[in-house]
Amino acid sequence: MEKNYSYPLDFSWSTEELSSVLSFLNQVEKAYEGGVTANALLASYDQFKAVVKSKGEERRIDREFEAVSGYSTYRAVKQAKEQGKGVVSLGR
Repeated sequence: MEKNYSYPLDFSWSTEELSSVLSFLNQVEKAYEGGVTANALLASYDQFKAVVKSKGEERRIDREFEAVSGYSTYRAVKQAKEQGKGVVSLGR
């Protein structure tokens, strides 16, 4: 996948909040591009949820991120929760 895309960010977030959201999106990318531990993905998701509290906003970010990258945050988190441990790999 071409890595030349923009992340769906809200620039009213603080630097720390932006960092948490970017970290989560990077973990999702790793899940699709090779693999990431379920624990690392879920830990970054918890930090993401501390910033993005509303389900609607989370869904919007997922849709926008999937539209530009082809990677679904929803599917990555779902797989990590189902596995509970080990490596999450959603590569195509």
